[in-house]
Amino acid sequence: MDIPIDTYELPNGLRVILSEDHRAPIVAVNLWYHVGSAHERAGRTGFAHLFEHMLFQGSEHVGANEHFELVQRAGGTLNGSTWLERTNYYETVPSHHLATALWLEADRMGRLLPAMTQEKLDTQRGVVQNERRWSVDNQPYGTWWERLPALCYPPTHPFHHSLIGSFADLDAASLEDIAEFFRTWYTPDNAVLTIAGDFDPVEARALVQQYYGPIPRGGPRPALADMSLPPTFGAWLRDTVEDDVMVPRLFLASRSPVFGSDAYYPATICAAVLGLRRGSRLKRSLIRDQEVASAVSVSTWDLAKGADLFVIDVTARPGVSAERLEAATVAEVDRLIAEGVTDAEVERALAMLETDIVIALQSAGDRADKLSLFATLLGDPRRLNEELARHRRVRAADVTAFARTRLGADNRASLLYVPKGAAAVAA
Repeated sequence: MDIPIDTYELPNGLRVILSEDHRAPIVAVNLWYHVGSAHERAGRTGFAHLFEHMLFQGSEHVGANEHFELVQRAGGTLNGSTWLERTNYYETVPSHHLATALWLEADRMGRLLPAMTQEKLDTQRGVVQNERRWSVDNQPYGTWWERLPALCYPPTHPFHHSLIGSFADLDAASLEDIAEFFRTWYTPDNAVLTIAGDFDPVEARALVQQYYGPIPRGGPRPALADMSLPPTFGAWLRDTVEDDVMVPRLFLASRSPVFGSDAYYPATICAAVLGLRRGSRLKRSLIRDQEVASAVSVSTWDLAKGADLFVIDVTARPGVSAERLEAATVAEVDRLIAEGVTDAEVERALAMLETDIVIALQSAGDRADKLSLFATLLGDPRRLNEELARHRRVRAADVTAFARTRLGADNRASLLYVPKGAAAVAA
C-alpha cells in the first residue's frame, strides 16, 4: 500500500496525521486518546466509558448535545468508542465543514471542565447504568465481554476488570473524580489527531494550530501495572454460565502475541483459516457438515500490551448440547494442530484479508481510524502501509507453529453458556 501520510507534532505534544484523498468531497476527523479501561484504578472501573458519554454533554462553547446537532446539521456522522487501551472520537463531514469538526474536538479537549455539572454526571451515570442493564445484565450471553477477560487475565492485570464498570463504582464516581480523570488523560500529549480525505493541507495545518496549539500539555500520568504474562495459561481454564438462553454458546480463548509484533501476523492468518467466511474450517465443519453450530467467528482482540486474545466464538444449533458443541469445536482445533495448515489455505486467507483491508481504506473514516490506531498503539502511523507486506510474509509453517504453540490444551480458556438447568450436563 502507498497511502499518503504526513505527520508532525505540536509543541504541546499533540501528534497530527494528514492523509489526503480527493476522490470524494468528504473529510474525516479522528481523535484517539491513549486511555481505556486498563488505565482505571481499583474502585473506579467504568470511568473510561463513562467519560466517553460525558464528552458529548457539551464544553465551554458547545451546549449539551450540540456537538451531535452541529455535525448532523452539516450532513456528517459522528460517534465515539471505548476499548481496553484507548478511547476515540470521530466525525466524517463534507469537506467544507472541516473547521467545524476540528473546532468541536478542540473545544472539548481544552475546555470541557467549565461545562461539567453534577446534573450532567448524574444523567450520564444513569445512561451508562441503563446501557449495562440492556447490553450486559439482561442480554442473552451479554456478560461474556466481562467474564472472558476476567477468566483470561489475572485479577491484578489491567485487562481483567469490566470495561463498562460495576454499579457500585459508577455510583461512587464524583464530579472531582471525573475532573481528575480528564486532567490526567485528556491532554494533547496523550492524543493523536488524524485528518483523512478531501482537504487542503495548508488550511488543515493552520486550523490545527489555531484550535489545538493553545491547549497546554498535561502533567505526568500514572504508569500501568505490570502487563507481562507467560505465553500460555499453563492449564485449561473453564467457566460455565447458566443463562436465560435457548442454545449453548462457547467462547474458546487463547493467549496470543500482541498486536503489531512479528508473531501477531500468523495468528491473524490462523483466525482467517479457522473462521473467516463460509470456506473456513470451522464454518465448513461445524455449520455445514456436522450441523452443530449456527454461527462461528474467530478473531484476535488486537491488544498491544502484555498478551492479546485469540477468540473462537461458536453458537449451537437448537437441540445441540453444550458438551457436543465444545467437543466438535475442540476437535477441529486439534485437527489443525495435528495436520497443520496448507499453502492453499494461507493463500485464501491472505486474499480475503487483503480485500478487507483495501476496501476499508477506501473510506476516509476507516483510514483515519487505522492511522490513529497505529500511531497510538505502535507509535508509527506509517506501519499501516506495511500491513499487506507483513501479512504476505506469513507462510503455512508459521501458522502451523502458532497453532501448535498457542492453541493447545495448556492455553485454552472455555467460557461456556448453557440454558438454565443444563449446567450439570455441560460439566
